[in-house]
Amino acid sequence: MPSVRLFVACALPPPVRDALVAFATPLPGVAWTRPEQLHLTLRFLGDVEQPRIEALQERLQTVRVEPFLLPVSGLGAFPSKNAPRVLWAGVGSGHPHLFQLRQRLDDALLAEGLDFDVRTFHPHVTVARCTETAAGAAHHWLHLHREFSAPPFRVDSFALWSSELRPEGAVHTLVQRFPLAN
Repeated sequence: MPSVRLFVACALPPPVRDALVAFATPLPGVAWTRPEQLHLTLRFLGDVEQPRIEALQERLQTVRVEPFLLPVSGLGAFPSKNAPRVLWAGVGSGHPHLFQLRQRLDDALLAEGLDFDVRTFHPHVTVARCTETAAGAAHHWLHLHREFSAPPFRVDSFALWSSELRPEGAVHTLVQRFPLAN
């Protein structure tokens, strides 16, 4: 049965995207995320069978929290700063409503019968992916931009996105946007 690779995320407004793109300088072994692909992932769903997507969209329409302001500050790396594979921008200490949103999303997804990874939620925006040879450049970049912050932004919706893997990188396409409050 055909499936679609999906994730749930918050889109970033232009001022935040611009701030993140501004420090994307050429570094050996570092592939910067294209501006239109930058987002704050709330939950990666993986491959979902097409017949389930409509029911999933209906379930996501029931998720509600109050809109909130979210800071964008701090930089880091996964899996660690010693051998970074992903460079990210954080959301400070986050916001209680962000974690509430994540919990309500998870509740809706579980009610829909979807399985997903239950790792600890570490909200972030992936700004680059690194090869094994990029450790030195990545460390330097992290140190150089350690005081990074972007303007806070208002989170008043989240969206379901599809992600198509291509040789030049994943291409994300908006499936549906969901408001946080009526």
